[in-house]
Amino acid sequence: MIEPSQRSAARVVGVVYLVAMATSIFAEMVARAPLIVRGDAMQTAINIAASERLFRIGSAIHLLTFAGDAILAVALYVVLRPVNRDVALLAMSWRLVDCAILAVNMLNDFVVLQLVSGAEYLRTFDTKQLQALAHLFYRVEGAGFQIGFVFLGLGSTMFSYLWLRSRYIPRALAGWGVFASFVLAFVTLTILVFPRVGAVLGLTYMAPMFFYEVGLGLWLLFKGIREA
Repeated sequence: MIEPSQRSAARVVGVVYLVAMATSIFAEMVARAPLIVRGDAMQTAINIAASERLFRIGSAIHLLTFAGDAILAVALYVVLRPVNRDVALLAMSWRLVDCAILAVNMLNDFVVLQLVSGAEYLRTFDTKQLQALAHLFYRVEGAGFQIGFVFLGLGSTMFSYLWLRSRYIPRALAGWGVFASFVLAFVTLTILVFPRVGAVLGLTYMAPMFFYEVGLGLWLLFKGIREA
């Protein structure tokens, strides 16, 4: 029998999936994308310095998203613990590691802001050096996201496997989750070893995960979980 706590946690999972997807897209596409000029460190630094508040808003929204992801990990554990406690615990641990990595990774944002601030103690560097350093730390942040996404994909693969076994949701949706999550983890790890793969694929390999998380979020929010 499904316990009331599982049903409540499932609703929380649905809400957090949808809200976190919306906030992460806003942070990247609205607060970040207009400021970043690929291959042009100078213009990127100028844009960030001119729109510091917008850049900070993007960082704050990312942090709130990662906090929501921690709630998501615990709620998923509550829902899927009866299926296999050990696997659910491993999946939650991987997702919490992902949250921790991504949260600490935001420190790079504030290093970038310091480098473009024009502070007195930075006068020992010329403008081009500061712009290059700002671009470097922004690139390091991108690598930090990739490291976090490996753990995100691993944790999501385990949770999707438990969804598949539980039959709480349609098996097609759960199966798609296993596929999408594994693709995210495997391709991201591949890009860390072979960076040119990322240049070819762009963000396309994340599309299956987008449709899975949105689809699962909508299902849990409006349908909930069902008896196996």
